[in-house]
Amino acid sequence: MNSGRRPNVLLVISDQLRRCALGCYGDPNVSTPHIDGLARDGACFTAASSTYPVCVPFRFSLMTGEYAHTRFIPSIEWRMSPAERTLADEFNEAGYNTALFGKWHLYGGFGHLPGYTVVKTSRTPVPRMFQGRWERFAGFDICNDPYDTYYFNEDDPTPHKIDGFQTDGLFDLALDYLRQPERQDRPFAAVVSVEPPHPLFTAPPRYLDRWLGRELKLRDNVELGKQYNQRGPHSRDLLDDLRVYYAMIENLDDNIGRLRAVLRETGLADDTVVALTADHGELLGSHGLLAKQRPWEESAGVPLIVSGPAPAFRPGLRIDDAVGTEDLFPTLLGVAGLTPRDPKPGLDLSPLLRGERSGLDRDGVLLEFVAELRPNMPFHEETWRGLRTRRYKYTVLGDAHGGNPWQFFDLREDPCERHNLVDDPRYAQEAGRHHAQLRELLATTGDHYVLSPAFGCPGLNEWDPRAQHQRRFG
Repeated sequence: MNSGRRPNVLLVISDQLRRCALGCYGDPNVSTPHIDGLARDGACFTAASSTYPVCVPFRFSLMTGEYAHTRFIPSIEWRMSPAERTLADEFNEAGYNTALFGKWHLYGGFGHLPGYTVVKTSRTPVPRMFQGRWERFAGFDICNDPYDTYYFNEDDPTPHKIDGFQTDGLFDLALDYLRQPERQDRPFAAVVSVEPPHPLFTAPPRYLDRWLGRELKLRDNVELGKQYNQRGPHSRDLLDDLRVYYAMIENLDDNIGRLRAVLRETGLADDTVVALTADHGELLGSHGLLAKQRPWEESAGVPLIVSGPAPAFRPGLRIDDAVGTEDLFPTLLGVAGLTPRDPKPGLDLSPLLRGERSGLDRDGVLLEFVAELRPNMPFHEETWRGLRTRRYKYTVLGDAHGGNPWQFFDLREDPCERHNLVDDPRYAQEAGRHHAQLRELLATTGDHYVLSPAFGCPGLNEWDPRAQHQRRFG
């Protein structure tokens, strides 16, 4: 590593990539040698969660370091204010060149709410003032068709079509960026944000052919007897969707291999921290459901792999502490030796990566679903909050009258979350401890969520009709 120069930081985000679908996390079906190699060369977080497992709120927390509930962010159709201080601002002020390639999804999207005119959002440019001040911006707000992707460069309104598959094309753009001679002149912070394996489920033919008719080992909580919506042109049933999902992941893995090869060829490998994560997971039949939004591991559990140059970063680490989306902002700065200008709720995890600490002081992280504006979608009328610790996951569910105990899982004994222990008297003390910790976390982070009394704890943010005012128990 060049002495006197801060390391480069390169983050890859794969949309809807669940943690359990990678070889390094134990998936028995898929082959991900390049991602597995990234994990061997760095750190693999085994209990990373998407705090709010939907695209828009994840990206807000990544870009700002703030909880989504502080802005009352719904699951979709939300536009980030240019007044927000972003990750790019932090790196820009530290002298970095900053770049983002791919999906942005913080400009509002279009066509999902009643009364909206449906448009091709990937053909709609994101105005420069809404790009988070990334110096190089080759992106789009949302597309969801990896064979019909257009991107826009900075303030140029001309759409540029990606020839072929989106993941390949976006990595091509990023690799061209890495090969530019100016990458040697000053450090860079770059994000490569691809939509696959998000639906529409499709992949390049050579990957599809590899998966055609292959037998799969399913997770114990998959329900095959249900009728699922087809989500791709190659799908006849859930198993076909799973096969194409794995095909898209193996395509991503090959692109990670290309990325690491170019870093070596350009001499940047010894100066670059590479991280891989996802905005949320995908249920794909687990618990008889599809998509995300829910607190189960297949939905909220995401990969987080960080590999940096030796000797500063230790290889082969598996970190079991619970971490969440809000930790990414301070950690991406922390691996570069930087700290956020303003206090943030998340923790800088870089001391764990360097072997300076063996664990975190906190017990768990917040999980949340703040709002759903679309009728007939999950959690339109009831929303949830939760606490994820190393071993357990506790959640509450409710409407404006208050969230009540909903789920409690022992993840060590029941990793597929098949046995809800929330009413089991043997676990009442542990569930009550998690409820109290969740209540404290909601209060200290300024969450407006109404929490009903439970396990001997008073409620939070309840309306008291006798006093004619809201009672906040903080």
